[in-house]
This record gives sequence, C-alpha cells and structure tokens, in this order.
Amino acid sequence: MYFILKAALSGLLIAFISEVSRRFPGFGGLIASLPLISLLAIIWLWRDTGGDAAQVAAHARATLWYVIPSLPFFLILPSLLERHTNFWLALTVASLVTVALYAAAVWVAGRFGIQQ
Repeated sequence: MYFILKAALSGLLIAFISEVSRRFPGFGGLIASLPLISLLAIIWLWRDTGGDAAQVAAHARATLWYVIPSLPFFLILPSLLERHTNFWLALTVASLVTVALYAAAVWVAGRFGIQQ
C-alpha cells in the first residue's frame, strides 16, 4: 500500500506539472525545475531507512552528479526543435548526448574517488 501511495503522489506531481505546462509553459518549466521529485525521493528514502542521514546525504550528492550533465539536454532539445527537427529525432539526440554526459560524469566522479 505504501508503494502505491508513493507512486500515486509522484505521478500526480508529474501530471500536475504537465497540465500547468500546457497552459503556461514558463511557469510549468519553473515548477519542473524545482527538485520536487528529488525532494519526494529524499523524503521516501529518509522514511524507508529509518532516518539514515548518511544514505540521504549520499543520495543527494549522487543526484548532483547527474543533474549537472543533464543540463545540456535542455539546451539541445529546444535548439533542435526550433530548427524544425523532427520531435522524436530531437528527443533521441538530446537523450543520447545526456547519456554520454552521464557516462562522463561517472568517470569523472570515479577519478575523484566518488562511487555512484
């Protein structure tokens, strides 16, 4: 039951952002840029681990390592779409670049002794 509650709340948040974005793209982007999903994940992790501060801190730090390489996605996708690139192709290119940047982030993190 707890899993269903977590999934429902998370899904409702995504649906809400989608609806707001349809009417007000800028405001929807603002809401989506907030770390709401991360916040929910941190709350669920805190509760599920009995308040394990070290695990929550490790999760937050790992999230940072993945937020940074995801930022170019939000430059590449709109740039391609504004050039009238097919939506699915633009999404694929932006996603593949992001995956490559994730791999680079994992490699760089490893060089600094940070394990993902």
